[in-house]
Amino acid sequence: MLSHQGSDFALYQAGSPVGGRVEITNGMLGVLSQIVTYVLPFLVVLTTVVTIHELGHFLVARWCGVKIDRFAIGFGKAIFSRTDRHGVEWRVAWLPLGGYVKFAGDLDASSVPDREGLDRLRSRIIAEQGPGAERVYFHFKPVWQRALVTVAGPVANFILAFVLFTVLFSIVGEQIVAPRVFAVAPGSPAAAAGFQSRDLITAVNGRPVHDGSEVTGTVMLSAGEPIRFTVDRGGRPVELTATPQRVEIQDQVAGRVKVARIGLDLRPLVGSDISIRRLNPIEAAAKGVDRIGEVLGTTLRYLGRIVTGRESGDMLNGPIGIATAAGGITKQASDVGGSVGDAAISVGLNLVQLAAILSIGIGFLNLLPIPILDGGHLVFYAYEAVARRPVAARVQEAGYRVGLALLAGLMLFATWNDLQKLNLFKFLGGLVS
Repeated sequence: MLSHQGSDFALYQAGSPVGGRVEITNGMLGVLSQIVTYVLPFLVVLTTVVTIHELGHFLVARWCGVKIDRFAIGFGKAIFSRTDRHGVEWRVAWLPLGGYVKFAGDLDASSVPDREGLDRLRSRIIAEQGPGAERVYFHFKPVWQRALVTVAGPVANFILAFVLFTVLFSIVGEQIVAPRVFAVAPGSPAAAAGFQSRDLITAVNGRPVHDGSEVTGTVMLSAGEPIRFTVDRGGRPVELTATPQRVEIQDQVAGRVKVARIGLDLRPLVGSDISIRRLNPIEAAAKGVDRIGEVLGTTLRYLGRIVTGRESGDMLNGPIGIATAAGGITKQASDVGGSVGDAAISVGLNLVQLAAILSIGIGFLNLLPIPILDGGHLVFYAYEAVARRPVAARVQEAGYRVGLALLAGLMLFATWNDLQKLNLFKFLGGLVS
């Protein structure tokens, strides 16, 4: 009621109630458009990936006979809840930014209580439910079963990525776009190296290449490092060397980012430089494994360059960056033209690919040996398997705090990157000045 009255007052102050209402209607349509373009694809992709991750934990825990209290998608107040015959509450909460599986008796923050904590928990369970009841609790399962349950989440993410890539390669096939030089930027490293229009890049650092993405992927992670190119120029091989320079670009999907470039505009010749190879299920599966390896390899190389100071880390994305990427992909795919059905298929296929890549990222992140993540739990279990006793409570508590600080710092850094890419701080500076 107050909001409606405030809007009417503003409209009359502006002088034209009718025009003002049109502006508000257009503004609302704009907001709805942004939600449909950016928020919904992001939530669909993220919810799918996180649900599969948690389902991995859940299914292996069920196979190991672990008592489970809850499987939740989202956080906060439940908007849907049902308890099955096994006593598991299936819940969908109002904030769809993650999910979790809650095992019975899982009260400790690090999920690895020490020996004293285990003794207290066992005594309480036996007192309440009788001798033997503790055997179905996660903390009293053999260490190998607990490790299996823990690693099942990241493994489920890699399986999801494998399935999605395999389906994409089976249905769409493998599109190969030859790395043909269309233009060379004046004064660029490529111009200094001697690249010419219509050159066809056939090898990078001695490794044969067939698709333009192989060239750009190598260049992006080689700032300041000379790259050897072999090009086909009118039927004869020519050797060229160029050193990528980091430049700031405005990417339609990722936003404003700093990446390495040599100044080449790669565009295929219509007809001769574009091919689509249909893959049978076995070939598609093998290609899916290769693609997962490529994503992991690129990720590890990029992180290694950050550690050694050769990259700034501004390509690390947080939730805002993922939402921006999802929105950019949706907008880019829907603008290709054709019918509504064609646009929907294009958007769907691109979001499936984004889900596969995001799933690999979440699986990899959770395997990092940080106590609050699955990888940290695996480190605790490895110690327990060797030492024959759980990690001391004070060590767990310290590790949990350090892990939480590291994860929070990483999220803040990624969110800062996201906001920088959106030029938000420059916009705010303009408002202040």
